[in-house]
Amino acid sequence: MTAKDGPTADDLLNAVGPAFGKLRRTSMLDVANPISAKDLNRTLVLNLVLEHSQGNEITVGMIAEMLGVDPSVASRMVSDNIKAGYLIRAASQQDGRRTILELSDAGRDLMARFRKHQRDAYDYITADWSEHDRLELARLLLQYVDSLAVLKDRGPEKNA
Repeated sequence: MTAKDGPTADDLLNAVGPAFGKLRRTSMLDVANPISAKDLNRTLVLNLVLEHSQGNEITVGMIAEMLGVDPSVASRMVSDNIKAGYLIRAASQQDGRRTILELSDAGRDLMARFRKHQRDAYDYITADWSEHDRLELARLLLQYVDSLAVLKDRGPEKNA
């Protein structure tokens, strides 16, 4: 592909990383029912508790592992969510010595508002796209995320 034909395959693939870096910032778009910057940061932890708590007991250590941060950082993030009223600590039903995390009613409400905000932002950004393109991007993003979930099963790829 020449410069007059548009970006090359390498140009496109090299632009993907920076594009992902911009995606989180689009969550701050001024659409209906905005989420504060502080609550946007809190949703990192709340989303993990929401996604992984189905049949699992979520601990601060698990949050640290999933976020790839030091346990002390995860502990501060969890404490902030507890102080804000979005998370509650509960006794483990499997091991009474452990403390687990659960969403409070306020936490569930914030996550419902956040999910609506994400959808509103997607609709706003893609408003002038064709329905086919909007759905195709959604399908491909979901495929990408599903591929991330199975990476741990594949192991490291060898570059030839």
